[in-house]
Amino acid sequence: MPALLYTLGFLTLYLLAICTPWGQRAENALFGLGSEGSEDAWIYPLSGSAYGSTPLPPLELSAKPTLMVGLAVIVVLTLVRRCWWPGCAALGVVILTTGGKEVLKSTLPRPDLVGAPENLLDQGFPSGHTAIPAALTLAAVLVVSPRIRPYVATAGVLWLACIAAASATMGGHRPSEVLGATLLACACYGLATWLLPPAAAPGATRSTRALPVITLTVALAIALVSGARNDTLTRSLVSAATAFICAALVWYAAVGRPVHTARRTRPALG
Repeated sequence: MPALLYTLGFLTLYLLAICTPWGQRAENALFGLGSEGSEDAWIYPLSGSAYGSTPLPPLELSAKPTLMVGLAVIVVLTLVRRCWWPGCAALGVVILTTGGKEVLKSTLPRPDLVGAPENLLDQGFPSGHTAIPAALTLAAVLVVSPRIRPYVATAGVLWLACIAAASATMGGHRPSEVLGATLLACACYGLATWLLPPAAAPGATRSTRALPVITLTVALAIALVSGARNDTLTRSLVSAATAFICAALVWYAAVGRPVHTARRTRPALG
């Protein structure tokens, strides 16, 4: 069951990155690379942090409007295509991911094992800004036509690569928090597809052989640009690598594997 694997990955990431001294030291050290603040990030003018700038959804104050618009689009697609079960599953993916993110951020402890500065003790696991594009992308592939599903997934993955890299490089979130949000969304998607009736479950997605390579190559390029900073190469590369892993996880969950329906298949009686 993919949902179980994603959940185990989420828990393992939390335990290793947040509940061990060496995990905390590794991530806290990233904040010491380069100057404080986010002005040296290339994507800073689009982040909404700069005075008078328009944030790239769902950064800064655009997070809630982006989520509301995404939910509305899913509802409209469900009504137009009359795909009631997939539509409910899509809404469930978004609600469970974003709602679960809020619950986990308030319940999962972040123990201070290394005497970190006070500004690094805030709980941000998992990342809310990353959870929104990941959840909306996985929800969208449930309600669109199978013919355009790979292209919708491509657009969502590229969006996720940009937001995940920006969240990590600008200091709003650690790499583990960005990855944790993606794993949470994938776990919710895996659970939703597992619970769907056989007739409503999305089948294997067909796409050109070049599409995965093109998608992940462009996602890597976007992650490198969105994660770049003028003051530190190491932090830029770590942010880009984190975003690329997030993009690959969502692509594989949405397009790279067929939906498993073994749970609903009974063995033939001899």
